[in-house]
Amino acid sequence: MKINDSLPLEYRTEENSNKIFGFWLFLGAEIVLFSTLFAVYFTLWNRTGNGPTGKDIFEIGGVIWETLLLLTSSFTCGLGIHAMRLNLKKPMMVFFGITLLLGLGFLGIEITEFVNYVHEGATLQTSAFLSTLFVLLGTHGLHVSMGILWGAAILLQVKRQGFTNETANKSFIFSLYWHFLDVVWIFIFSFVYLKGLM
Repeated sequence: MKINDSLPLEYRTEENSNKIFGFWLFLGAEIVLFSTLFAVYFTLWNRTGNGPTGKDIFEIGGVIWETLLLLTSSFTCGLGIHAMRLNLKKPMMVFFGITLLLGLGFLGIEITEFVNYVHEGATLQTSAFLSTLFVLLGTHGLHVSMGILWGAAILLQVKRQGFTNETANKSFIFSLYWHFLDVVWIFIFSFVYLKGLM
């Protein structure tokens, strides 16, 4: 296993570089998944039947909080990777911990939002618009949930093993995933919520 000490820890072995490249390919597949969900949503967004429209159910206050939480979590995740590259274990763990807590806050608001929709009679069965909305938001929320579990597992590994080629690689790949979810949310915020409120 060839090690190049001039590179950041997460890239120092050929295996690590290959894992990062492989994860970029995985993110390409995720882009296809979310592009498909967006395409279906945009095809059916005005098929509301007798159910409510986006304008009827969207509450911008909660959505802005969700956006602030996720954008901030992306920033703290970046700070965690920066701390890792400086070999600062405790700050890295604190920043990653904050990232995961912000992700939990995001999920809490989204779950509350879903419950409010159902109380207003907006369910998966109500209309094609609501079916595609729930699937798009739910898929993103599921990805955030999986990211929180993944990030927590990485924190445990870093706590036990410190920074190694393996833990640094996993942490960096997690950060790519988390930033990807942030980008997807920006599209949801802009083209689902803001467009739906017009």
